[in-house]
Amino acid sequence: MSSRATSSSRPAVRPARCPNGTWETASARPHARLRPAVIGYRGFRLAFPGPRARLEAPIGAVTLMLGFQGAVRITEATGGWVGVGGEAGARPSRVRTSELSTVLSALSTTPVLGEHDGHLAGVEVLLTPWAAFTVFRTALHELAGRRLHPDELGALPSSDVADLAYRLGELGSWRARFRLLDETLGRWLETGPRCADGTVHAWYALTHSGGAVPVGQVAGQVGWSVRHLENRFREQIGLSPKTAARVLRLQRARRLLCAGSTQAETAAACGYYDQAHLSGEFKAMTGCTPREFALARGVRLDPDGPPATDRLSGEATSLVLRRDGRPGSAHFSKTRGPR
Repeated sequence: MSSRATSSSRPAVRPARCPNGTWETASARPHARLRPAVIGYRGFRLAFPGPRARLEAPIGAVTLMLGFQGAVRITEATGGWVGVGGEAGARPSRVRTSELSTVLSALSTTPVLGEHDGHLAGVEVLLTPWAAFTVFRTALHELAGRRLHPDELGALPSSDVADLAYRLGELGSWRARFRLLDETLGRWLETGPRCADGTVHAWYALTHSGGAVPVGQVAGQVGWSVRHLENRFREQIGLSPKTAARVLRLQRARRLLCAGSTQAETAAACGYYDQAHLSGEFKAMTGCTPREFALARGVRLDPDGPPATDRLSGEATSLVLRRDGRPGSAHFSKTRGPR
C-alpha cells in the first residue's frame, strides 16, 4: 500500500439552500489501494438557525469524525437501556455526555445521541474495525462502546489528528480533502501494527452473513480455536465474535424493516428466535421498538431541511430527531431516550 495513493473517484457533492438554512454533503470512495480497509468518506457543511439532533444506532464500522467548524454534543448510555416503549419510552440507566469537534467512535452495542447548534462542518471517515486497530495502534477492546477524541489514545500522536483536521478545513474543495485523507490514511496504515489475516477473514465471514454464521464455524474456517478467535477479536475488532454478530444482525434487520419487510419476515431472515427476540435486541441497541424505528425513518421531520444521511451506504443507521415533541416526530429525552 502506497502512502502516496490519491482518490481516483470524483466526490458526489450535493449543495442545497432552503428557507431554514443551507447545507452541503459530499461522499467518495477511498483510493483502491486503501480498500477495503477504508470504507468511505462523507463530508458535510451545515448552517441552520437552530440546533439539530440525530440518533445513531450501532454499526459494523469504526468512524472518525474530523471537524473543522463547530462541535457535537454526545449523549450516550453507559449502563445499557432499561424499560420499554410506549409513553415512558426506553431510558438509559446511566448517561455520559461530552462535547467534541473530532470524535472517534469504536464498535458499540448502544445508541448515541449527537446534537449541534446548527453550524457544523467536517469529514467522517468510515473504517473497518481491523483497519482501525492498525491506524490507531490501540487494542480495540479498550475503545469498545466509547466515543472519544483520539488524543485520549496515547498511541497515535494527537498532533497528527489535530493537524489533519486543521488542514482539511483549510483546503478549498472536497476533492482536495479526500485526497489528503487518502495520503494520510495510507501512511498510517503502512506504519501501524498489522492485523492478523485470520481476524480479517473471520470479520468478513460475519459481515457477509449478516452476523448469522455460528462463531464455532467461523473459527473452524480460519483454523483457530473459539478461544483464540475471541481473544483476537477483542484486541483487533473490539467486541467478541458473538457480540459483533449481534451488531451486524441488527444492522441487517434495520435495513430489511426499513425496506418494507414485516417483523416476522425480518426475524426469520436474520436468524432471531422470534419477533420477541428481535424486539428485545432492537430496544437494547437502539432504545426503541422495531415499529418505532421504522415509522420514524419514514417521517420527514423538516421538509426544508437536509435529507437523513446514513453513516453506511445502503444501511439504516440514523434517525433525525425533533426535540419539540410535535406529532409524528421522533422525540428524544435524555432521561427517557427516543420515543
